[in-house]
Amino acid sequence: MKSRSTTTIAPAGTATPAQPAAFEKGPDYVQSLERGLLVLRALGLHGKPMTLSTAANATGLSRAVARRQLLTLSHLGYVRQEGRDFALTARVLELGFAYLGSLAYPELARGPLQALAERVHESCSLGVLEGTEVVYMQRVAVNKLMSVSLGIGSRLPAWCTSMGRVLLGAMPEAALEELIGRSALRRLTPHTCADAQELLRRIRQARADGYAYVEQELERGLCSVAVPLHNPGGAVVAALNVGMAYRENARGRALAEILPELRATAAEIERLAGAVLPARLG
Repeated sequence: MKSRSTTTIAPAGTATPAQPAAFEKGPDYVQSLERGLLVLRALGLHGKPMTLSTAANATGLSRAVARRQLLTLSHLGYVRQEGRDFALTARVLELGFAYLGSLAYPELARGPLQALAERVHESCSLGVLEGTEVVYMQRVAVNKLMSVSLGIGSRLPAWCTSMGRVLLGAMPEAALEELIGRSALRRLTPHTCADAQELLRRIRQARADGYAYVEQELERGLCSVAVPLHNPGGAVVAALNVGMAYRENARGRALAEILPELRATAAEIERLAGAVLPARLG
């Protein structure tokens, strides 16, 4: 007869590498949130409905605490109760959908970006926002314009790049102002906008226009134009850009020739994403 496996996870109050023990003793630590997440993890790892006793044993919580967590999660729709058993609902997928969904976009974008690069004869990229930086998740290079070689995983400051301004523009206004207010803006070239209020104006303009054009702010001789990429639910999850060498009337070419192609490519990627990723889960 097969032995029955048990599910155990780190008990409440056990620090992880990303969660130093000292923080757990501070005023900002929310123990009730930790306990709720412990219960969710236990249910997920168990792979089948759990009784109250099983959940308490798996998490190291008392029966009374485990019961309150399970009933609260049930009220919020993340857990369902069937008699004495508790199980996860499909709603827990919402917690990871934004992250997992964003991981699909670089792969979905590869073909359309390659086609775009061939049409406009310029390098094209897809990036996401992480703090004050743009992280490159996909790139099709046609020619080397920058002194720094760019590849997947490369990071550039968001505030002076076209993709960065598009992504910053998708942030809530209060969060955007706070982020720019505490950022150490510096001039990378004589053209870099390092004034916080003017930068906010340009980001807001990019939000209103639905694109951002940046000229020689990151590096002399380089300009780029970017548009947002939306998930099936309408949220901005990434940005696409085309980078090109600066020359006379670079802005005119970027807006008249490159921007329509870039928007068409974003629409194609969003169409592909809509075929494989649900707009919402419930």
